[in-house]
Amino acid sequence: MSELKTGIAHETKRIVTDSDTAARFGSGGIAVFATPMMVGIMENAAMNCVGPYLEEGQTTVGTHLDVKHLAATPVGMEVRAVAELIEIDGRKLSFKVEAFDESEKIGEGFHERFIINTEKFLKKIQEKNQVS
Repeated sequence: MSELKTGIAHETKRIVTDSDTAARFGSGGIAVFATPMMVGIMENAAMNCVGPYLEEGQTTVGTHLDVKHLAATPVGMEVRAVAELIEIDGRKLSFKVEAFDESEKIGEGFHERFIINTEKFLKKIQEKNQVS
């Protein structure tokens, strides 16, 4: 595996379907690409950006998002999200994220993820579940 460094980027694509719309998701009343779906594709691009650089047993979890949804996208159009790693602060990773449809930029912002040990994280969740 290569060393994790700023400047690496990843792109994720998807075609907008009826199940991706604000009306279906419950975040709005119009059949256009939902903001939560845009956020999800941005997070996916960031996660996949760094995944190949992590050690075995590690993954990342999203901890902060600051995004703007700039334009509507109709069903049937392709959307792509690009995440670029812009800062590494220990286990905290910061990304510039952007989303585009076939005609324009539809979203932009910043996203933070933390590198975690998957086994330890799942153990904490299991312990928390036993307390409830």
